[in-house]
Amino acid sequence: MISKTAVVSTDSNTVYSLEISCYNSRNMSDEIKSNENEPLRTAVVAIIGRPSAGKSTFLNTACQEPVSIVSPIPQTTRNAIKGIVNTSFGQLIFIDTPGYHDSEKKLNLRLRNVTESQLEGIDCVLYVIDSTRAPGEEEAKTASLLKELQAKTVVAINKCDLPSSRPLPVRQFVSEQLPNIPGNRIFEMSAEKDTGINEVLKALYDISPEGEPVYDEELYTDQDLTFRVCEVIRGEAINRLQDEIPHAVYVEVADVEHRNEGKKLWIRAFLCVERESQKGIVIGKGASKIKEIRTAAVRKLSEIYIQKIDLDLQVKVDKNWRQRDYTLNRLIPQQK
Repeated sequence: MISKTAVVSTDSNTVYSLEISCYNSRNMSDEIKSNENEPLRTAVVAIIGRPSAGKSTFLNTACQEPVSIVSPIPQTTRNAIKGIVNTSFGQLIFIDTPGYHDSEKKLNLRLRNVTESQLEGIDCVLYVIDSTRAPGEEEAKTASLLKELQAKTVVAINKCDLPSSRPLPVRQFVSEQLPNIPGNRIFEMSAEKDTGINEVLKALYDISPEGEPVYDEELYTDQDLTFRVCEVIRGEAINRLQDEIPHAVYVEVADVEHRNEGKKLWIRAFLCVERESQKGIVIGKGASKIKEIRTAAVRKLSEIYIQKIDLDLQVKVDKNWRQRDYTLNRLIPQQK
């Protein structure tokens, strides 16, 4: 592990310098040998797929860092999350997008807009499909987004390590819906077990344009401090809550202070829910649930930032926030 100083914004007026834990780039040399005479390639790659297809798991595995929230609860990703993979072939800048699915709810329509907007002007696309679910109408609608992008698309059939995996029907589906994607750009993988990942990355490099890296090779994401803190807390919360509550939660960072000559990072944040009844559930009996979430979030943030983390985490109600444009515009800005 190495340490790197990064300048990050904590609000619109203040900029701080933080020590962030970074790891070396992904090593592909054991499975795929690089041709030293080949030029470096750099590409922005949109990751597209239905909810729970394994997009965020792929991103975290490829980056070898917890860049995006991973949860068994569908529709966890709410923003375009950027993760950076550096290898001897060059740099792939992945954008993890919300799961694409049918829904007329205001929040879900906003999430679909985020996904669709990331396909504009993209260098490559990684289409992730869950091999444990039979392709249906929703999968066909997702594939239809890529009709004009087949020359830029690599397909990853995910979860092939599971007994319920059925990759053959998925291959047939891809050949019917996206017939111009050749077989050598369709792969079977397990994002969770890290099998087949390097082959997917190499295929993306093969169709990427030549170019020098955009980001420092030691970076694995460009997320600022406030966003990263919000995502870590939200991730720890939704994996400890049940039923509809995970979808009704968002995180607001109210204050960030550098204390003890920059050795401590003090954060005050709020877990926001839609109703008073949800507030009690998130707090838990004797404040047990919120303490559990806080402890887990501090542990995760301590793996990311070298500073000692002091987190003041509280719960408040933002009534019916998923139906309010003001809150949605703050959390998920409308894409043009």
